[in-house]
Amino acid sequence: MIRRLEIAQALLHMPKVLFLDEPTVGLDPSARQLLWHRIQVLQKQYGTTILMTTHDMEEADVLCDIVAFMHHGHIIRMDTPSKLKETIGHHATLNDVFMQCAGTTITEGDSYTHVKQTRHAITHRG
Repeated sequence: MIRRLEIAQALLHMPKVLFLDEPTVGLDPSARQLLWHRIQVLQKQYGTTILMTTHDMEEADVLCDIVAFMHHGHIIRMDTPSKLKETIGHHATLNDVFMQCAGTTITEGDSYTHVKQTRHAITHRG
């Protein structure tokens, strides 16, 4: 319910630009479909620009005009969902594209030194 309230508040004033971070996480399938419909209405009827982050490739495929895949903090591929899928093959999904771009495994033993350094730099910059 809290997630639904947050989304309703964000949409209340018909913003020109809307930032959504994982908008359907924790929503049941019917609420998810309702939100997808509302986002599409905002895009089509009101010309709202929406910048969305998601791990849900189906959501990206349905809602996004342009998809950018990130890996290790860098954009590694960006295009329309259909063009991205075309690069893999006829029956490819965005999941397939992501797996090809980013790889299928998580790098083990990554150093978290960069996180500590970033926090230190932010703290000292104020």
